[in-house]
Amino acid sequence: MSNSKKIIILLFVILLIILLIFAYITYNTYQQKQAANNLTETHFYPTQKTSTILIDTTKNKEQDLIDTSSLIKNTGKNSLSQKLNEIPNLELPLLLQNEEVITHTGFQLVYSETHEQAKWVCYQFTKAETNKIANRSDNFREDVKIKTNSATDNDYKGSGYDRGHLAPAGDMSWSEEAMSCSFYYSNMSPQTPSFNRGIWKKLEEQVRSWVAIYDTLYVVTGPVLEADLPFIGVNQVSIPNFYYKVILDAKKERKEAIGFVMPNKKSNLSIQNYVVTIDSVEKLTGIDFFYQLPNEIENQIEKKVCASCWRW
Repeated sequence: MSNSKKIIILLFVILLIILLIFAYITYNTYQQKQAANNLTETHFYPTQKTSTILIDTTKNKEQDLIDTSSLIKNTGKNSLSQKLNEIPNLELPLLLQNEEVITHTGFQLVYSETHEQAKWVCYQFTKAETNKIANRSDNFREDVKIKTNSATDNDYKGSGYDRGHLAPAGDMSWSEEAMSCSFYYSNMSPQTPSFNRGIWKKLEEQVRSWVAIYDTLYVVTGPVLEADLPFIGVNQVSIPNFYYKVILDAKKERKEAIGFVMPNKKSNLSIQNYVVTIDSVEKLTGIDFFYQLPNEIENQIEKKVCASCWRW
């Protein structure tokens, strides 16, 4: 082959390489722009003048539509995410069909008649509510708001299990009424003494430490309820194998959330060993937490584990 032909072939190869490099750079630039657009896109929820119940036929779920008109009117596209603390009942999980919210001073819950305990309890917790006014009442009693009747003293008597709080009495010390309500049996679940008085208590204390730092938190707590659990008492109160707690700090500058799943038994480990994503708690329980958040914020904070984002 002559030298001139070799030079032509070499130039053609070099040109081909240059074209491939240019195409690669162009494609990467396009992908980066698309990613940036996805991160800045904001999804607004439908606006309603009053809170209403909507049946979502695509998911067969009921949910409360919040009044967001005041949040998005005459403001920029990021205004909703900047005012998350103004969303009413942000702590409420998405309600399933036929679920009824029971409201007590200090917290709300959905009751599982099948398991004779709350499926979840939720409440907004503020720094001001750490100012102790009420002492522990130990006024354990049936919840008259449960139409099908709640568990009773006799269910727990002699069982060997503690009447474990879901909404902690320590979080309700800001009010005599709230403290008293925390002792309804609808707020109790059978916990082993070593768990209730050990690592579960440490987690509750950690939440109180956090609210003193972060000012306002949204808390949801409950047992992991499943089929064929053992039970105590005549009313067959299920004994959960696991408990969960999910916590949201919705301040503009943070927007952080954290989840915990703990076995109902003694543990000498740190509570940090039980940190999980909220997505994993949702998969475990079938409950949609903090669904009123804008989609991009909810997806971002619920898929990650960031123990270092919280002060221990």
